[in-house]
Amino acid sequence: MVSSTSTNGVSKGCATKKLNSELRKPHKVLGVEFAPINIPLERRKQTLAVLTWTALFFFSGPGGPVILVYTFFFTRLWPLSLLYAIWIVYDRNTCNVGSRKNGTITKFFKNWVLWKYYVRYFPIKLVKTAELDPKRNYLLASHPHGILASGTFASFSTEANKVSTVFPNIQFNMLTLPLNFYLPIYRELCLGHGLCSAKKESMNYLLSHPDGGRGAVLVPGGAQESLESHPGKYVVQLKKRKGFVKVALQNGSPLVPIYCFGENDIYDQVNNPDGSLLRGFQNKVMELFTFAPLFFTGRGIFQYNYGILPRRHPIFVVVGAPIDVEKVESPTNDQIDSLHSKYMQALQNLFDKHKSEFAHSDAQLKII
Repeated sequence: MVSSTSTNGVSKGCATKKLNSELRKPHKVLGVEFAPINIPLERRKQTLAVLTWTALFFFSGPGGPVILVYTFFFTRLWPLSLLYAIWIVYDRNTCNVGSRKNGTITKFFKNWVLWKYYVRYFPIKLVKTAELDPKRNYLLASHPHGILASGTFASFSTEANKVSTVFPNIQFNMLTLPLNFYLPIYRELCLGHGLCSAKKESMNYLLSHPDGGRGAVLVPGGAQESLESHPGKYVVQLKKRKGFVKVALQNGSPLVPIYCFGENDIYDQVNNPDGSLLRGFQNKVMELFTFAPLFFTGRGIFQYNYGILPRRHPIFVVVGAPIDVEKVESPTNDQIDSLHSKYMQALQNLFDKHKSEFAHSDAQLKII
């Protein structure tokens, strides 16, 4: 009797484990891979966090102006819309003078619990390879842009990876398109996370802080580099990007190379080689509006084949050693070219040193 009961218990246990295993396996229907039913709560929270931020990123930008106009013309809340429009005009220069101060609102945004689950989703890891002196101001250049610059944003505009502990006494401000600060609602998200305009005057403000301790984080490749974002590719737009080098020279700010391994692997993008009709269209739009129309796909909420959510893939944000820069208020072209070449070599060395650990030994960085 005891033996029989024990055997039944084992059988039931095995059956339960088998059922749970089956429920956790993706299921294919007509070639589409659907998420399993029995997903751990932790992973559900991670997906929800990524869904929340992706929706805010893609829809609050174009949605903000629509909401503002609709509220003004078609509701009794038009006085609030008018006041907010006045506030945007009044507050228009904040993005050029260090963004929002590190007050309650900024701390709330940067420590938002959403970010904890967001970085675990991929996951995103911040890798420190050298110390940064908090008495200096730094210009950090991050590559590649990818579709969303997810690794750079999560690492330096949030506290999810405890950047203030990794690099103590340094306040980091990520730089982005000036256009973003004219979009209602979306601009508040940017400023709440400490983002600043990528204008020269904004960079000079950050890098001229008299007590040091500021880090301006730029993605030099910008929109043009996002067009090169394809899984398994390591392409950065840098050979003609020298403006940030000139700013570093003028301020005597050390340059810090950053490479985000895995950034290009979280989305697929429609093939758009140079010379193609699609690339020509993308370049034309980018010339007119400063941003590139991207045709990409990731995964959905309940299936893994299509959608705007990024795919789960590790992103390693590797921060290199600072390149010391002597201040030259009016640098010559030769001085700019010399420092630019030195920076490109430092980025190449950083990539080669860590590619075996965070990508694969055969990975080749292509600088164009």
